[in-house]
Amino acid sequence: MKKVGFIDYFLDEWHAEKFPEWIEEASGGQYKVVYAYGKIDSPEGLSNADWCAKKGIELLGSIEEVVEKSDYLIVLSPDHSEFHEELSQLPLRSGKPTYIDKTFAPDRKTALSLFDLAHKHGTPMYSCSALRFATEYTETDRQGIATIASIGPGRFENYAIHQIDPVVYLMGSAPRRLMWIGTDNSPALLIQFADGQQAEIRHFGWECPFGLVINYASGNAKSVKPESDFFAAFIKGMVAFFESGIPAVNESETIAIITIIEYGKLAAETPYQWVDLPE
Repeated sequence: MKKVGFIDYFLDEWHAEKFPEWIEEASGGQYKVVYAYGKIDSPEGLSNADWCAKKGIELLGSIEEVVEKSDYLIVLSPDHSEFHEELSQLPLRSGKPTYIDKTFAPDRKTALSLFDLAHKHGTPMYSCSALRFATEYTETDRQGIATIASIGPGRFENYAIHQIDPVVYLMGSAPRRLMWIGTDNSPALLIQFADGQQAEIRHFGWECPFGLVINYASGNAKSVKPESDFFAAFIKGMVAFFESGIPAVNESETIAIITIIEYGKLAAETPYQWVDLPE
């Protein structure tokens, strides 16, 4: 059995709750979450000790212990990306395949720094939204896409990743500029890519499902709604990464995604004005 270690801001959160069972199931029991560390106890839920006792996972007292005892590492903290840099320092120096949960980094500078650290120590690493693995997206023809209109729920701060990740996957990792076209209650971005393609992302209420409409240069259009079990495909990809050491997502795409999120927040301060992105 291969041992997987969790490193989290606090352990009583949805991803940490679901991932152990999914990983064990996807790997036929070959991979199992055995160790965990949380920087703090959940402010509203179970303590780390109580959570680990409930899950049958051994709570360790430091990140160093998790890194030392585990074969593979998952840095979680899905809603607190500001802690990813701190939590990832030892994992990315370990040489052990490491998955870092969404949203990868709070800004482009941090994203570049984390990839540089991983490269320096030969540590395979990637990060992504599970939605990019939806069958409806992965089976969509990416050739000749001219425009994309994407919709989804949630706040921009921690849910924009679920729209921007699939858009970058479909369009390619060369965004050039963006414009804030939303409101406080309904955040929205217009993104222009290197060859003139455009994508629009819009956040609506929690009742709004994820989905997008693609228009091709040919004039044909396609409506795509992710209804497949994208979490199962995402976890299967993670297990394959553990086995091969080959990241499931290209580094340039992840950096492009984080750049869009960071500059999208800046663009909100000057709505309806183009903001150029670094290449």
